[in-house]
Amino acid sequence: MTYAKIERFEFILKQLEVDGKIVVANIAEELQVAPETIRRDFDELEQQHLLTRVHGGAVKYTNVRNEPAFLRKLQMQKEAKRNIARLAARRICDGDTIAVDTGTTTVHIADFLLAVNDITVVTNSIAAAVQFNLAIEERRMTGKVILLGGTTNPRQSSITGAMTLELLGNMNFDKAFISCGGISEGIVYDYDLDESLISKKMRDRSKVNFLLADASKINGTSFYQICHIEECSEILCDIACPLEWQVYEEKWTVCNGGKG
Repeated sequence: MTYAKIERFEFILKQLEVDGKIVVANIAEELQVAPETIRRDFDELEQQHLLTRVHGGAVKYTNVRNEPAFLRKLQMQKEAKRNIARLAARRICDGDTIAVDTGTTTVHIADFLLAVNDITVVTNSIAAAVQFNLAIEERRMTGKVILLGGTTNPRQSSITGAMTLELLGNMNFDKAFISCGGISEGIVYDYDLDESLISKKMRDRSKVNFLLADASKINGTSFYQICHIEECSEILCDIACPLEWQVYEEKWTVCNGGKG
């Protein structure tokens, strides 16, 4: 059976309303059309602000230029983010000085620390500072937490500004753990200029840097460029490196519970 474009659109939007996320291959099979046709349909629907493209499929429309409030964003892809954070925590060794930026994935790193000693944590995330302090109180780690000075952003539970950047400019880190708003065509993006500058500075001042990105960030763009993927030491994700990004495969690590 051949479906007209308007019929495909109606089917796609109905499935999206029911499932919340749809996959190109599944929709193509249901409608008995080529995946390329569905990809073009998704592109057109995205232009109409009826859905948002993600790797391999689509989700309900979100405005990529406006970052969701921190608490709401914390619930999005929560299981994937915690799996990635668990993997990130394994990268932390005794004696490390680490930088942790603001993000709803990096905030979970402290939850998975166990028996690590003499760690210095520097962060501009108020929420992450609380979690690292809790790890010290529960004796899952020893060390100290430095919450950077600057201007508070209540919506993101973060601290940014010229003072924050100046303080970071005088610090050196063994490892930095960086979040992002999207990755597209080899470029890592974030939503907010001030947050992006902090992440960029942490990366620049670190010997090794880890990019934490769940599947929803793949092929996503937002306001400001943080860096190129090539500048990341390792990408921690919940899905395998996309076929079209095989040049970065050696940097790509799939977390436990992720999709190979």
